[in-house]
Amino acid sequence: MQPAAGSPVTCRRPAPRDLLRSLGERFGERYSTGESDLHRHGRDDSPYDTTPPDCVVFPESGEEVAEVVRLCARHRVPVIAYGAGTSIEAHIMAVEGGVTVDLSRMNRIIAVNAEDLTATVEAGVTRKQLNAAIEKTGLFFPVDPGADATLGGMAATRASGSAAVRYGTMRENVVGLKVVTADGAIVRTGARAKKSSAGYDLTRIFVGSEGTLGIITEVTVRLFPRPEAVSAAVCPFPDIAGAVATVIRTIQRGVPIARAELLDALSVAAVNRYSHTEVEERPTLFLEFHGTMSSVAEQAEAVQAIAREHGGRDFEWAVDPEARARLWDARHTAFPAILQLRPGARAFVTDACVPISRLAECIAATIQDTRASPLPCPILGHVGDGNFHCIILADPNNAAEMEEAERLNQRVMRRALESDGTCTGEHGVGMHKIPLLVEEFGEDGVELMRRLKAAWDPLNILNPGKIVRMT
Repeated sequence: MQPAAGSPVTCRRPAPRDLLRSLGERFGERYSTGESDLHRHGRDDSPYDTTPPDCVVFPESGEEVAEVVRLCARHRVPVIAYGAGTSIEAHIMAVEGGVTVDLSRMNRIIAVNAEDLTATVEAGVTRKQLNAAIEKTGLFFPVDPGADATLGGMAATRASGSAAVRYGTMRENVVGLKVVTADGAIVRTGARAKKSSAGYDLTRIFVGSEGTLGIITEVTVRLFPRPEAVSAAVCPFPDIAGAVATVIRTIQRGVPIARAELLDALSVAAVNRYSHTEVEERPTLFLEFHGTMSSVAEQAEAVQAIAREHGGRDFEWAVDPEARARLWDARHTAFPAILQLRPGARAFVTDACVPISRLAECIAATIQDTRASPLPCPILGHVGDGNFHCIILADPNNAAEMEEAERLNQRVMRRALESDGTCTGEHGVGMHKIPLLVEEFGEDGVELMRRLKAAWDPLNILNPGKIVRMT
């Protein structure tokens, strides 16, 4: 098992001086060894201490990324891709040292093909940037992990979010990629055709590979027509069980709800304080309905009736765009809001995803665990697709608390696996969930992943120490 806190145990492969000198001469002001830059690129919201790279490079094209990778391969030095820095599983930490490639300046929208419902962007384009650029086309990109993550990072971690229950995850919404491989080649993994049966599905292999098999430099994604009508609502419940039962019944009845988000009372209280909202501090569903005027009304009526059967109150509506934006902005601040419950605490963010039929019992058992713990453990998540998060807050200077947080984290994840679910529904493996992969896929399954990594990255320079251990 990985240590619950502190710097991960590993062997650094520092970049030699001649490599640093070559990169500095080549990239000039787009190269940095400044302490603040190194610290920022060696830190995320995982429980681990900062592990900075030896330098940071800011390329502006896929060809420049390939150039950096070729130099790193020549010196057998690790290279880590960095997008917006919003990961929470230590994906971006330079645990073996090396060069961080910050893709944020690769932020051009290359093409919008409205007739084909696709857009092609550089990896540093964020989801908000893309949606702002295509607003006048009547289309939108629906994958919404909350944070304004980059499309490259979202593809690399196979992200999803609040709208996945209706529109799917990055797995379903990435059409094709351009990727820099471990030897510095640039490969294209798919065309814009709606389907293909040509060769191995390289796109699906790279989506979710977390920068360990290649660095994504360009992404082609699916777009969707903006619905004619959109309505959002909040619905408080006397307990979490009623809220979860409402969502399960809604899905089982086939109501095509667009979003179904759960916040427990502690999460709502944190959001109210952080975002200055006034949502009743009880277990609450945040709901959204898309479609025609009549279909939205029918969906809302059906879900309201189900909610009442399980103790839910009447919906509080947010119909106009400004009210909906305020509602979902409040929901999206839940993670930073929860961190403010214990300033300075580290967050152990579980990411359980189970079949919808097992969701209620899995959350109920998690609540039992958290009630017996002295640590704050708010629960929230995308319950419409069986995905929920228990965010466990621990003092990094208190070894007993960090050990207790990791114990709770492991219990939640193993319960998900026992429920025929997964240890990570959307956040990825990073370092923290490496031991759980064996339990999810078995030794043979993980060995197959290890062999793929060894074949595609024989020098183990692409984001080493993530997903699978090579030694």
